[in-house]
Amino acid sequence: MLRFVLRRLLWAVPTILIVTFLVYVAIRLGTNPSEAYQRSNPRANEEKIRQYEEINNLFPGVSGYFKGYWGWLRNFFAGLFNGGESWPRSIKGRREVWPEMKYAMANSLRLGIAASVLGIFIGVLLGIFAALRPGSLRDSSVNTGAFVAFSIPPYVSAVLLQLLFAVMWSRWYGDPLLPTSGVYPPGQQGFDLLLMMKHMVLPVFVVAIQIIAVYARYMRASLLDVLNSDFMRTARSKGISERRVLVGHAVRNSLIPLVTIAAIDIGGIIGGLIITERVFSYPGMGDFFLTAFDNGDFPQLMPFMVIIVLAVVIFNLIADISYAWLDPRIRVG
Repeated sequence: MLRFVLRRLLWAVPTILIVTFLVYVAIRLGTNPSEAYQRSNPRANEEKIRQYEEINNLFPGVSGYFKGYWGWLRNFFAGLFNGGESWPRSIKGRREVWPEMKYAMANSLRLGIAASVLGIFIGVLLGIFAALRPGSLRDSSVNTGAFVAFSIPPYVSAVLLQLLFAVMWSRWYGDPLLPTSGVYPPGQQGFDLLLMMKHMVLPVFVVAIQIIAVYARYMRASLLDVLNSDFMRTARSKGISERRVLVGHAVRNSLIPLVTIAAIDIGGIIGGLIITERVFSYPGMGDFFLTAFDNGDFPQLMPFMVIIVLAVVIFNLIADISYAWLDPRIRVG
């Protein structure tokens, strides 16, 4: 097991370096950081522009991309240990990047983890519920419901829920039942868990709808495949109770393909839920990215993209380790 983990860790390092370099090149080509800085700071003179390029390691020429990437990477990892002080400041107002990103990341994690836990739990249960009676009414109901839920875009379900619980509800009863934007109402001071949870209800539900649909269908398909396998018939022939066969053999083996989806989904939460956050004006990583991209803010975009890459690689590594725990045969590969 240790060799398996070390081998995956060794592969993770070059993967991170290659992908982050490609991201660096793509952002420089796609946003042109120097021009973006001039647009945001029209009064900046040539000396200010040159200082901005030096601070952000924006060297000219093909070799400048390699030199600039290594310079930026050193500052990035140094900033991870000193609270982002080594990172260049935002092009608008010279604000520190890390405090804003930390706040946005905490909001996205809170929203994404709540929706994922709820969605995966309900989705897996529905998948098991449907797979135990294939072809029955409940199987057809779960399949149809999952298909319909997955087909509805998040921005549609978000707007419908806002209309129902805010606009229509206020017409019927005078006040909206649930808030439709932000983490707190305007002017809120201090931490209030109940108020925060109330603001999260609608966006969590919008995200959870899609997650439930995906995991219900995957769990059903995976469990049906396992239930029809030879080792399940062997386990039953040994006289093992149906409950032990289902829980100890079928469900555990059915979870292996779901681990991949879960790892990718949870890793992607770090990047934010762009559509949902924008519709609900939720200040998470998705909203942070859209604002930074609109401004061409290179000092904000690069840490954002690299943190996403790190999250995806780390959670895929966790998925690999989970495979090995769920199915020891995978360690041999």
